[in-house]
Amino acid sequence: MEKWSLMTVTVLLALTVRWAVSLGSYSGAGKPPMYGDYEAQRHWQEITYNLPIRQWYFNTSDNNLLYWGLDYPPLTAYHSFVCAYIAKLINPDWVALHTSRGYESQPHKLFMRTTVFVADLLVYIPAVILYCFSLKETSAKKKVSSALCILLYPGLILIDHGHFQYPLSLGLALWAVLCLCHDWDLLGSVAFCLALNYKQMELYHSLPFFCYLLGKCFKKGLKGKGLVLLAKLAGTVLLSFAACWLPFGTDVEQIMQVLRRLFPIDRGLFEDKVANIWCSLSVLIKIKNVISPRTQLKLSFAVTFLSLLPACIKLTVQPSLRGFKFALVSCALSFFLFSFQVHEKSILLVSVPVCLVINEIPFMATWFLLVSTFSLLPLLLKDGLLLPYAVTTPAFLAACLASFSILDKTSAEDLQLKAFSLSLKGYTSWFKAFPRIVRSLFLLSLSLMGILSVLSAAAPPPQRLPDLFPVAVAVLSCLHFLLFLLYFNVVILWDSKNKGQKKIS
Repeated sequence: MEKWSLMTVTVLLALTVRWAVSLGSYSGAGKPPMYGDYEAQRHWQEITYNLPIRQWYFNTSDNNLLYWGLDYPPLTAYHSFVCAYIAKLINPDWVALHTSRGYESQPHKLFMRTTVFVADLLVYIPAVILYCFSLKETSAKKKVSSALCILLYPGLILIDHGHFQYPLSLGLALWAVLCLCHDWDLLGSVAFCLALNYKQMELYHSLPFFCYLLGKCFKKGLKGKGLVLLAKLAGTVLLSFAACWLPFGTDVEQIMQVLRRLFPIDRGLFEDKVANIWCSLSVLIKIKNVISPRTQLKLSFAVTFLSLLPACIKLTVQPSLRGFKFALVSCALSFFLFSFQVHEKSILLVSVPVCLVINEIPFMATWFLLVSTFSLLPLLLKDGLLLPYAVTTPAFLAACLASFSILDKTSAEDLQLKAFSLSLKGYTSWFKAFPRIVRSLFLLSLSLMGILSVLSAAAPPPQRLPDLFPVAVAVLSCLHFLLFLLYFNVVILWDSKNKGQKKIS
């Protein structure tokens, strides 16, 4: 009973923080003619409610694709239609065709914020709570602590309830993970298909899902139960996609147009000052000017594929839930660092899987989550969200320090590097100093992020280098992420015990 009381308090605190952040500014507030992501979501409601489905993704006189044209899969469009239907009942002006463009008012902001709040409350937060309760070999206190830290992760709160974005794809992906943790593989497949059909960026997580389930089929034997499971999974995926795409399935041109909107090659290698390898390298080499767009696409695909290959092979050969969760982190981070057309917000696709292992590696998870929030700083400053950033980030760090005593969890064993350290027999003396070195690096990292945050917010950049601070944030974050990618791959490849996993029968 006490466990549920503590969890209720945790959820109420998380909801309070979300609503407090939502009172602030949002993407593109008062910035015509394009505004921002808030207007994009409102515009999609306008389009889906007023136009027939066959026109949703096509450029017409009523649907100018250059003005926030719909570029997400069908489930996003259906969700926009549902929100628009409710908006029409409250105030038809909010979704009136053409005349509602750039509509801004306090009642409308309240409505839009509420739609995100409800989506969080119905989809994402329940998945977090149930996931934390399902953790094995974990005390009730640690389960509540895990839920508290996950729900107070500032990156997701600031983007969803500040910048403006719906948490549905990440929530559905989390439900998929939860189902797989309970061996409900078919339900997990449905949930992940829904996530992928809400946002195509869920491709970041697709390979770990595929490799884990395929490896599970191999373990069961492809001449018996494994073949049956494989057939069921294939059928489930096909039916799930068919249901999502049914309104578009009658016309091949419709399907092709949707796909063209989902994967626009002409947008370039990266957007704005994103903390990935291509943006960071562009400080030294202007990749976009040196390499053709087609070659950029091929290069990014090759590097991404090679970087995630080791984790995927290990997961397929030795499928385990522990390996699956770490592979979600590693593969998503590879996509973020090396893939084509990456946005700053895509780091959340890495952060949520990191949240899933915060009880196992609290120190490294907390460090990563702080860096991921810091990497969003230029976007948050553009949206006028400095105050929420300055409050929620230290609060999250304080919650992690209080819940997990993270500064005391820096030994090789605590960081899941015991097997790796044993393989380096000649360097055992170095590993004795490892906890002190890691703590020093963590404090140095916090100091650098703090200094850059203050400079970005308060100091004017040099006239010759107007993007100095955003670029510095991106490069510093990228260096962190490269080291984190190395760390997570080491944990995956040297993990042979698969602690706490049930034998796959």
